[in-house]
Amino acid sequence: MNTLYSFRRCPYAMRARMALRYSGVAVSIIEVSLKAKPAEMLAISPKGTVPVLDASGQVIDESLEIMRWALAQNDPQDWLFGDDSRIAELIQENDQVFKMHLNRYKYAERYPEQPMETYRAEGALFLHKLDALLEGRDYLLTDHPSLADVALLPFVRQFAHVDREWFAQTPYVRLQVWLQRFLESELFTAIMRK
Repeated sequence: MNTLYSFRRCPYAMRARMALRYSGVAVSIIEVSLKAKPAEMLAISPKGTVPVLDASGQVIDESLEIMRWALAQNDPQDWLFGDDSRIAELIQENDQVFKMHLNRYKYAERYPEQPMETYRAEGALFLHKLDALLEGRDYLLTDHPSLADVALLPFVRQFAHVDREWFAQTPYVRLQVWLQRFLESELFTAIMRK
């Protein structure tokens, strides 16, 4: 049996759960308390971060690798569409640059070097780019969800939720619609159930 060690609100764990559910892979999900991590999880992944997938003895402890593993099992809507290089570029920009701005915006009190609005403005550059990608289509790279959409979704959601009023007032209308579509989808609501 496949076992996923997860934390419901962790954006990395969210994207792993979404890919596993979409692919239809049978998986037992263990909700981890970050203050009391299970010994079984630490035994297979000493770094102690979620998500961790034990796929019948194969341990995968990076969310993107879990997503790719799940899609290798089954990818009915072609989320990879030939493993387009644009997917990797967007995810890398999200994980390496946007995530840093998101953390500083969300936890601005920990980064007093700049005002919160500066961190928000830096992160908003990526939101602007995503909004532009949505011109004329519902998803970032093609006419259906891709690995990029699902990998970025939890982070855009987190950024939007820091100040929902601000996000609602932004000119990123296409991105707002994109986010709402995912938040209301069966896929997202299913992986967020307690």
